Amino acid sequence: MVRQGLEQFGHIDILVNSVGSRPGRDRVPVVELEEDAWDKEFNINTKGNFLCCRTVARHMIDRGGGGKIINIASTSGRHARPRFAAYCVSKAALLIFTLCLACELGAYHINVNAISPTAVDSERTGYIAAAMPSELVSPETWRTSKRREEFINNRVAMTPLGRVADGSDVARTAAFLASSESDYLTGIAISVTGGSELD
Repeated sequence: MVRQGLEQFGHIDILVNSVGSRPGRDRVPVVELEEDAWDKEFNINTKGNFLCCRTVARHMIDRGGGGKIINIASTSGRHARPRFAAYCVSKAALLIFTLCLACELGAYHINVNAISPTAVDSERTGYIAAAMPSELVSPETWRTSKRREEFINNRVAMTPLGRVADGSDVARTAAFLASSESDYLTGIAISVTGGSELD
């Protein structure tokens, strides 16, 4: 992937790691969690980010430094949620990895930050709901389901800004962190929650 990017553009200035494993066999209590389901969460959410960051950071250093690395974490990396242990821990690891990388790459003028979104109204939310044994929805029926309507209403009620997050909220935050406006920010995690998960 990085090689193809370099062949097409000549250099890489910005890396946004935006990945979340598809919910499935990991959404069970820890006592029922299989090791391979745990490993899958870490391979996708944590190891994949590590591999991309390492490869792009090497390139950024070799070309003389400077650049932006943005890791998409989750508020689940800071809050415990039942049946989400593997996901929560993998995203918590990503937050600490972001801090470690920010410490190491600052000397090369490479900013490393994270974004921690809350639940976003997207097809992914349907996959999360479908993975829960108590839900009677599928990813395909989620958009028109009564359960989604309840989800929206519940999120709006608990969000001071009065609406559910959508993808553009996360994208605009990433655009800010990728811009020169954020040149003196590194090692931070911006929570994109509309105020719904204030610490």
